[in-house]
Amino acid sequence: MAPLTLTLLVLFILFISTLTRSTFGFGDALIAMPLLALIIDVKMAAPLVALISTSIALIIVGGSWRSIDLKAAWRLILASLVGIPFGIVVLKTAPEDMVKGVLGLLVILFSLYNLVQPVLFSLHQPKWAYGFGFVAGILGGAYNINGLPVVIYGTLRRWSPVHFRATLQGYFVPTGGLILIGHGLAGFLTFQVVQFYALALPLVLVAIFLGGKLNRHIPMYRFERMLYVALIVLGGMLLI
Repeated sequence: MAPLTLTLLVLFILFISTLTRSTFGFGDALIAMPLLALIIDVKMAAPLVALISTSIALIIVGGSWRSIDLKAAWRLILASLVGIPFGIVVLKTAPEDMVKGVLGLLVILFSLYNLVQPVLFSLHQPKWAYGFGFVAGILGGAYNINGLPVVIYGTLRRWSPVHFRATLQGYFVPTGGLILIGHGLAGFLTFQVVQFYALALPLVLVAIFLGGKLNRHIPMYRFERMLYVALIVLGGMLLI
């Protein structure tokens, strides 16, 4: 693939994934990671998505920092701190095909979970956060999709929508920074990754602005179902 074509594809994927998160509040890493893994090395895709996701989180927090609930998220953050190095080791040492295959399987399972929306038991003990946070740290370090276990944990804890958003903000900002530090220490933040990030940043800002506008006009339920079906297809492509 020609360098210019590759660059344009990477920028387009980052724009679409950011637009999705800005519009619906989720989905950037779930979309960007499997798509980028089809055209560039996973070791390049993971730090690039981490840079973009952390930038988005900082921009969101900049406008709503008063709603951050670190008190509710500290157990998740602490456990993720332990799990992130394990994820970095997986990304650094595991075969590329295995990393892509596991990523595809995780995306498919999470999409099916959201499509089916099973009635699950409740978790009454907050100490379960340590287990979910540890797994989230591993997935964040390896695939930058640490949100999957956290979302499931919040669902099992029956968090209200307001509490959900506040806790997620309190979780993603510090863990995003920790994941970036891990990628830097592992040598993944290469010149090309930083170059892609610099080129994508203006598009990310435009996508955040447009997403805020689209949020008022697109039915979320219908879009979510279409998104999860598309993610199942993407996950299947990574397994092939």
